[in-house]
Amino acid sequence: MTEALVMPDTEAAGWVLCDACRGLLWEKRFERMLRVCEHCGKHARLPAAERIRQLLDPGSVTALDFGVSSGDPLRFADSKPYPERLAEARARTGLDEAVVCARGTIGGAGVVIAVMDFGFLGGSLGAAVGEMITQAADEALATRTPLLLVTASGGARMQEGAVALMQMAKTSAALGQLDEAGVMTISLITDPTYGGVAASFATLGDVLIAEPGARLGFAGPRVIEQTIKQKLGPRFQTAEFLLERGLIDMIRPRASLRATLSRLLAAGAPAPRRFEGPRPRLADGLLVLDPDELADRDPWEVVKLARDLSRPTTLDYLALMTRDFEELRGDRAGSDCPAIVGGIGRLDGRWAVLIGHQKGRTVEELTARNFGMPAPSGYRKAGRLMRLAAKLGLPVITLIDTPGAYPGPEAEEQGQAVAIADNLRCMAGLGVPVVAVIIGEGGSGGALGLAVADQVYICSNGIYSVISPEGCAAILWKDAKAAPRAAAALRLDPGHLLRLGIVDGVVTEPPGGSGQDHAEAAQRVEAVVLAALGKLSVLTPAELIARRRAAFRRYTVDGPALEQPVAASAGSERR
Repeated sequence: MTEALVMPDTEAAGWVLCDACRGLLWEKRFERMLRVCEHCGKHARLPAAERIRQLLDPGSVTALDFGVSSGDPLRFADSKPYPERLAEARARTGLDEAVVCARGTIGGAGVVIAVMDFGFLGGSLGAAVGEMITQAADEALATRTPLLLVTASGGARMQEGAVALMQMAKTSAALGQLDEAGVMTISLITDPTYGGVAASFATLGDVLIAEPGARLGFAGPRVIEQTIKQKLGPRFQTAEFLLERGLIDMIRPRASLRATLSRLLAAGAPAPRRFEGPRPRLADGLLVLDPDELADRDPWEVVKLARDLSRPTTLDYLALMTRDFEELRGDRAGSDCPAIVGGIGRLDGRWAVLIGHQKGRTVEELTARNFGMPAPSGYRKAGRLMRLAAKLGLPVITLIDTPGAYPGPEAEEQGQAVAIADNLRCMAGLGVPVVAVIIGEGGSGGALGLAVADQVYICSNGIYSVISPEGCAAILWKDAKAAPRAAAALRLDPGHLLRLGIVDGVVTEPPGGSGQDHAEAAQRVEAVVLAALGKLSVLTPAELIARRRAAFRRYTVDGPALEQPVAASAGSERR
């Protein structure tokens, strides 16, 4: 099927026909809309030169001519010799090969870009294309400039046989070198991206963006249907299908691509990572470090306050604390857990990776977010983002608010314990500053999976425990109604946690609690986080890792202990 065919009887009048909805489009308006159908939103294919013109800042483009030319290693011929097909493709497109490489800027942020052109033999991956992609990666590595790959391909080039197949490994190795060097890579998936390109450099980017409706997959739908003898649905392998399954980070319409890419490239650009020092406001009682300064409280009352649905959620905090936040989704293994959200944003002008549990308030929101109880894919998504932070040298801030990891059978089938354990190990070894704030509930390993940090804080109406009071009561007291007694015995309130050294400080909440003033609550958390980052950002990666491991190593039988046990009959604990 062709793209936006010119109607023979209206060509002179400048009308085109959308091949998806068959709607009539005024050609000049169609071009102003970046070749997106105004009726159905279909994104027509773009030649490589037009793609570069749309994405890069005017006047910033420098072509990268690597001097690579195609060969004919197999002396291949079907209905015509391979060299003839190459010559026809060159004459038709004006290109030497199926990819165009350049340097430039997007929103002022530097980028090396490699854009595939489907019009040149279906954007197929041959030796010349693989070499040009690899040399573009080499250029990004040498200049420490982010690499943007714009993909459009039917797969590896059959006319070059196993030589084309080897380009998958070659290009993947090149992106691996960028990972090792801490250079950001972004893939923009356009329609279609299949086969050897999908199974190599197209899906290895730190961030995967797709245009609406773009199709991505290893095997094409015709091959799949012929193999399994089943009809595939119209959404199969589309960007929307992939986003739901956690295989890409986001879908962006063509009109918003420049803005999104500008933010991401700015986050990936080499820059000073040091945050400013402690904020003067910390002296105004925003952070309590001495447990004796905290009033005695009924732990069960604190539990109820921690669960209050009026409290700000992670997304509320991110909206109030950050600018230019871009949510990144999916575990890249087949799922996207909505109970954990995360992405890249600017905190006080500096880029950071922010991750947190997300509950919601209404029944619909809570249900959609699984009441803030993550599945294994949530922890795998978080781990992926933490590793991205370490690669780019960005600090990690986590916001914790969960009753615990989801305990359902499907979570066990998908490896809940393994996913959490992997995060614990990952966080312990991150060579960037990590600050965790318990903004509500800190339930069990589900909370700890985001809380192995250099500094762990808790809001004054938060809780942190090995088990919920109800669970503890059901197991030890054989009575769920004993939850208040269990809450007291578990010492899960901020005062006891600070005395035990489980948390490093208590963030005081606005009068009436965080739910009464979201903006003030966010300002307090932000001030505390920035102060911590100011101190941590002067440390080397090796120092950060050593200090963090030592901090968690101190939890032994000889560690801090509370002097008075809780009476077995006590309904609440008082110091």
